[in-house]
Amino acid sequence: MPLGSFTNQPLAEKILAALDTISGLHPGFRPVHAKGVMCTGTFTPSPEAAKLTRAPHAIRPTTPVIVRFSDSPGVPTVPDNDPKQSGPRGMAIRFQLGEHEHTDIVAHSSNSFPARTGEEFLEFLEAAISNAGGKPDALAAFLASHPGAKRHVELPKPIPSSFAREVYFAITAFKFTNAAGESKFGRYRIRPQSGVEHLSDDEAAKKSPNFLMDEIGPRLARHPANFDIFVEVADAADDPTNATVPWPEKCKETNFGTLTLTERVDDQTPERLKMIFDPVPRVEGIESAGDPLTELRSDIYLLSGRRRRAATQ
Repeated sequence: MPLGSFTNQPLAEKILAALDTISGLHPGFRPVHAKGVMCTGTFTPSPEAAKLTRAPHAIRPTTPVIVRFSDSPGVPTVPDNDPKQSGPRGMAIRFQLGEHEHTDIVAHSSNSFPARTGEEFLEFLEAAISNAGGKPDALAAFLASHPGAKRHVELPKPIPSSFAREVYFAITAFKFTNAAGESKFGRYRIRPQSGVEHLSDDEAAKKSPNFLMDEIGPRLARHPANFDIFVEVADAADDPTNATVPWPEKCKETNFGTLTLTERVDDQTPERLKMIFDPVPRVEGIESAGDPLTELRSDIYLLSGRRRRAATQ
């Protein structure tokens, strides 16, 4: 189904309204990950990538990319150095396959998500709204009955020294199919070649409220930032349709390729302002593994993207 069609618009609209309640309305900005910065570069596939999928960017020598890094909330003025508000960080990658042809990876810096389904995510958001309104029992009850949500909320979300020194996870799994018709389920993991580096709360407090946004441009002007993209391959015991459960560290990883970022770019140009990253791959050789969140997230991104485009025209 192409981007522009909906699988469950009523539920997506309810979730978008709940996100608006939590963060407030900020016309022209995303309802989550509102504050961000864009960079450009290239993707170079590994030899193993073509064995995993017949997708174009796994076969071509290189593919141009645009990447958006972001803080988590739907508040465009959130301080980068606030440990209670800014995390987890986001990383969205667009592989530019041709004119009006692309595929995306949407990831964040926590190997977790608080809900199994869209309905469950809405329940989680409504409990968080009640909690903010002075009724903590609703959130406590939800977390007590949903171990995945409890794990997500309690998981540390430290602030990195740079967007280029953080690890990122695509929370839903995909079905990868190669030229021989062989398929495997897997989840993306994106690791910086320079290593992960987190700040203590005291170290972060000494930084400026925009330090992550300000730091990445000069860093790339000095030297490229390289990330290795891996696909964590599921075994028979791993459920590719449940984003709340992390897979064991023993899972086999396939090296998918290297992302090389070379320049921060203006994210306020008309073309970049209207970009809607899509959790559904929509490319031959990579498709949803059946996680109900994948299509629903696409619906939410499309709804919010259309709203954002209307506000900036």
